[in-house]
Parts: sequence; C-alpha cells; structure tokens
Amino acid sequence: MSDKQSGGFVGGLMLGAAMGAVAGLLVAPRTGRETRRILKKSADALPELVEDLSTSVHLQANRLSETALVNWEHTLTRLREAIAAGQEASRQEYDQLSQAAPVVTNGSTQE
Repeated sequence: MSDKQSGGFVGGLMLGAAMGAVAGLLVAPRTGRETRRILKKSADALPELVEDLSTSVHLQANRLSETALVNWEHTLTRLREAIAAGQEASRQEYDQLSQAAPVVTNGSTQE
C-alpha cells in the first residue's frame, strides 16, 4: 500500500472509529448517567483524536502537493520536448519542400 493510500486509510479509520464509538454509545442499552459518563470520557479524548487526524491530513496534503509538483514538472518537460520535436520536424519539412519546389522567376520555372 502506498503512503498516499495508507495515510488516507488511517485518517478514515480514525474518523470511522470516532463516529462508531459515538453511535454505539447513543444506541447502547445503558442508563443516562452511564452514557453521559462515557460520553464525557470520549469528549476528553476528542482533542487528541482531532490533533492526530489534523496531523495526518497535513502530512497527506504535503505529500500530495509534492507529488503534484513533480508530476507538473514532468509534464512541462515532456511538453517542451514535444514542442522542440515539432519545431524540428517543421523545419525539416520546410527545408525539404523548399529544396524540391521549383523556383519561379519572371513567369518561368527554374529547377
């Protein structure tokens, strides 16, 4: 699994775990007092979870930015090479046509 995939997986896993925990607490057959106590513990752990998720998202954004920059540079390099090849092919064709075409002067053709 690549870094991009594993980072997204970890972020999704953390978010899914948090959502699952909250849903489980709200649906569980407990008394209101027990549920509030568990929710308070979960709420106390929430800042750490958010910080971990934020760090993960930040790292993934940096990786994505670096990857996009590298891909853009490769694209520009290929584009420059294609333009240069097209210009060279055009120049060669022009040379071939100008050598093969007869020269017209004063209405008469010279080769």
